Amino acid sequence: MTAVHPLATGTRQAQPLVQPSRADDGLLRFPTDFLWGAATAAYQIEGAAAEDGRTPSIWDTYSHTPGRVRNGDTGDIAADHYHRYRDDVALMAGLGLKAYRFSVSWSRVQPTGRGPAVERGLDFYRRLTDELLAAGITPVATLYHWDLPQELEDAGGWPARDTAERFGEYAALIGEALGDRVRYWTTLNEPWCSAYLGYGSGVHAPGRTDPGHALQAAHHLNLGHGRAVAALRSVLPASAEPQLSITLNLHHVRALSDSAADLDAARQIDALGNRVFLGPILDREYPADLREDTAHLVDWDELVHPGDLAAISAPIDLLGVNYYAPNLVSAGTGVPSADNARSDAHGVSDYSPWPGAESVVFHQPPGERTAMNWSIDPSGLHDLLTRIGAEHPELPLMITENGAAFDDYVNPEGEVRDPERIAYVRSHLAAVHDAIAEGVDVRGYFLWSLMDNFEWAYGYGKRFGAVYVDYASQRRIPKSSAHWYADTIRRNAVSRSEP
Repeated sequence: MTAVHPLATGTRQAQPLVQPSRADDGLLRFPTDFLWGAATAAYQIEGAAAEDGRTPSIWDTYSHTPGRVRNGDTGDIAADHYHRYRDDVALMAGLGLKAYRFSVSWSRVQPTGRGPAVERGLDFYRRLTDELLAAGITPVATLYHWDLPQELEDAGGWPARDTAERFGEYAALIGEALGDRVRYWTTLNEPWCSAYLGYGSGVHAPGRTDPGHALQAAHHLNLGHGRAVAALRSVLPASAEPQLSITLNLHHVRALSDSAADLDAARQIDALGNRVFLGPILDREYPADLREDTAHLVDWDELVHPGDLAAISAPIDLLGVNYYAPNLVSAGTGVPSADNARSDAHGVSDYSPWPGAESVVFHQPPGERTAMNWSIDPSGLHDLLTRIGAEHPELPLMITENGAAFDDYVNPEGEVRDPERIAYVRSHLAAVHDAIAEGVDVRGYFLWSLMDNFEWAYGYGKRFGAVYVDYASQRRIPKSSAHWYADTIRRNAVSRSEP
């Protein structure tokens, strides 16, 4: 068993947090041990796409395919974080971040998805975590944020069962390399996107459009998560008290009306968006209604092998929750607006990302929207957290992504003012505070994103960052929201509304 890295001593203990409070000054104060952070993903920021042994992932292939990404953008350079990580960590420290959630590029450390790791690739993540720890920032590692090695996709990708087995082996390699430095681990980021956008609607890599394959991918992603949990438990130092999790982009689904048809549409989307993951991971079963709805697309008895559900339901310590906007659905009435579904907001496709529920219609609710055309509704986050808290009160939660894209620009004074983002984050933090006050065990909040980056099918046309990136010069400019967030972290509190 590896000794704990000396810089990793004194890490936070996972324990129930004290309740938040609302002080006389009107501030909503968070628990004293609340973990404030920001998040990124490897392909979106690292660049260095062909350096130090890295081979193409499915996103390299996808982005280099004409017509897949707006303006023909790729992640070849992105925010050049691979070369600028020390400056970026210094920037994080200047903002007072307590934690940083990053992902590991699978093809950077295991180019074929099989066999031994490439030490040059592992060394980058060793250097990054050491830099974070030296700056007093807790590293939070995500093993997979959508960048499957292309060689594994050529062998069948996530619809193939073997990919789950390869993922478990990869998890062990990363755990052995970073286990003395990293305490917080996430197996998969948003497997819904990997399965349904990658293999259903095709608006994400690898761009396949087969609803049956999308469901097979969902199961094998679940299985890969279980294999990774087992692998990490076997190699991580017990003295580090590792905290293992998966991050889900859970959908808060609302029916357009109280009609039986609309309520059933919401049930279908809830099954495909939420319970397809929560069921096997937390309750050791796939929901019966999901299996019935999709029986014409996949043979569940053949897909789910004996022992799969036991593996998938290996205990986790935390559940990561990503939230941006709720979904409003009906049973095929009214004027649809697919852009309200986060799936379709990532690209345009004639194929549905909802296998077996193609007749369900998504609607745009009234109110403000972000530059992604996603509705701004913090009540959806509150309702989602209270639902999970009620269904699984024993499981601590972490907001692992929340944020918004707006049309940011550098003004003549060299500043980037983004009051809309401040208002968005403030209102969602207030919703998190309310959920905690009602007894939901939420341990932290990670802003998406630390910096502007490659926004998948939108290329560089959408900016989510608290830090502005001038891609031509790679200059970083903290936006007004970054300064506001730093003050929020310092106070460990937020005002419910703008003073």
